[in-house]
Formats: sequence, structure tokens, C-alpha cells
Amino acid sequence: MFNVAVVGATGAVGSTMIRVLEERGFPVTELRPLASARSAGSVVEYLGKPFEVQELTEQSFEGIQIALFSAGGQRSRDFAPAAVEAGAVVIDNSSAFRMDPAVPLVVPEVNEDDLRGHEGIVANPNCVAAPLVVALKPIADAVGLERVIVSSYQSVSGTGAAAIEELRAQTAGNLAGDEPAPSVYPHPIAFNVLPHIDVFEDSGYTGEEVKVGNETRKMLHLPDLAVSATCVRVPVIRSHSEAVHIETTEPITADAARELLMLAPGAVVLDEPASNTYPLARDAEGRDEVFIGRIRADASHPRGLAMWIVADNLRKGAASNAVQIAESLVTHGWL
Repeated sequence: MFNVAVVGATGAVGSTMIRVLEERGFPVTELRPLASARSAGSVVEYLGKPFEVQELTEQSFEGIQIALFSAGGQRSRDFAPAAVEAGAVVIDNSSAFRMDPAVPLVVPEVNEDDLRGHEGIVANPNCVAAPLVVALKPIADAVGLERVIVSSYQSVSGTGAAAIEELRAQTAGNLAGDEPAPSVYPHPIAFNVLPHIDVFEDSGYTGEEVKVGNETRKMLHLPDLAVSATCVRVPVIRSHSEAVHIETTEPITADAARELLMLAPGAVVLDEPASNTYPLARDAEGRDEVFIGRIRADASHPRGLAMWIVADNLRKGAASNAVQIAESLVTHGWL
């Protein structure tokens, strides 16, 4: 049994982490929910019992063995070292440590062995990269991978509770003829599509798009893999979708790729277009699997494949993957 802290316990991902710990029966002796001073004193529920949220400080981790962080990069940089110093293994959902060569970046179905020999901090990947590598790994292992082009269609829950409320308010207002002005996003999100997630860099790519490429290469152990991402915000509350085009090293048919993906850990193939069966954001909500469909030969390249991927961004894209990492650490004795 383990003492577990959840940093950012009142946020969308932190609260989902608590639910996932509960659902998966993780062996928790003590749950310690932590958050900012503003949220301290509020209550979260775990296994039907109330737990008071404590203020996050450097002294919060005494006796803690596993600390799940989802409170933003700055808080991770400020407090993760203190957690490690206190003896905890930190599983961090922010981007603070993902590209640190000394920190494993892990999706357990893809590169669990990278957890071996960690130095106290493990990074949880970006909510687009995590499901993407689940789909890419079996194909890369079978025939090699040269290039990936991914366009993401990301739900507003990836931004947080204020974005969800903005979408709902703008939708209601638009239908009533009185749409509220945007505040979370630079443009209205209701009945709209925004090709803008994170800040634009000099390259013309956004920070989110750069993360997807860098993290995909790191987790697949393919430092020279060509990746181009376009990340788009869509008026969906939950679950991210991805249109993916890949170029393989050796040819592979769509049928062969489909068979590989049907056996892939953590993946579910939904691919019967004739009966309108393909992954949908609404169907992925609340699930931990990565759903894959529309698997087909890319008509523009002799070694090309195209597919459609959907996953719940708060679960496999964040909370569930973090808990799976904790499970791997416990199962293999790598704490």
C-alpha cells in the first residue's frame, strides 16, 4: 500500500486522477489532495469519503511515496524537487520535464521500460502525443517509420473549466442571438474552429505542435523521425481527435496495419465505414483506450497510411496514463 499525493487535486486533470485511482483499485493507504491556497480547505471525495484539500508547500510530501502532479509547469518546477527530496516519485503531467534527457517520458503500452532507473521524476506526455504513439508503435516496430503528419482536433477541456463554460455560454448565446465576447480564447469557439493552441514560435508552429513532434520522437526512440503537426481547437467539450498520415520504411497494407493495431496494447480498432463505425469524441469520453479507425492506404504515397485516432484527453491523454505509470512502477518494483 502506498501514500499518494495529488497536486492540483481540484483541477480537471487532478480530480480525474483521483477518480482513476479509485476506479483502477490502486493500493492507496493515504490520499493527500494538494492545491493552491485558494483551494485549500475545499473537499474532494475518494472511495465515498471526504478528504480536505491541503495547501501545497515544500513540506507537503512527508511520508508520500507517489506524487501525481497536474498543477502547471511552474508549480512542478517549484515543488517536484521537494517531493523527490522527501522520498516520493513524481509523475508530472506538465511539460516542465518532458524533454529533459534524464527524465523518462512514458506511455506504458509503448515504452514502459524507460521507467527503469528513473531519478525520481517521470514525465506524462502531451495529450496529443500519448494516444498518437499508442497507434504508431506497432507499425514502427513492424515496418519502420519515416514521417508523420498529424492534424489534431482538440476539445476545450484541454484548456480547463473556464473554456468549457465559455463554449457553453457562447453556444447558448449564439443560438439566442446574443453571443458573449471571448475571454479564454482570442476568438469565439462556439460554431468555430481555431488553428491556434499555445503560442506561435518563429518557425510558424505553435508550442503545442512542437511538443507533439519532440515527444513523439522521444517516446518512440526515433530521434530522426520527421513529424509535422497542426493543432486545432474545436467546439467539443471532451476528447481529442487526430487525423494522421504516416510514411513507413517498408510497405504495409491497410489490412496488415489493421491487424497489428487490433493486437496493440491499449488500442481499440473501430473501422467499419460501411456501417458508419469509426471513433467518435463522444464515445471515447470516460474511456482509457485509444480508438483507431479510417485505416487506409494513403493515395498520395506508395508507403503511406492514413488513420483517425480519438482518445479522452483528460484520461489517456493525462490522468489515466499517469496512474498507469504509477502501476508500472509498483508492479516492477521501480519506485
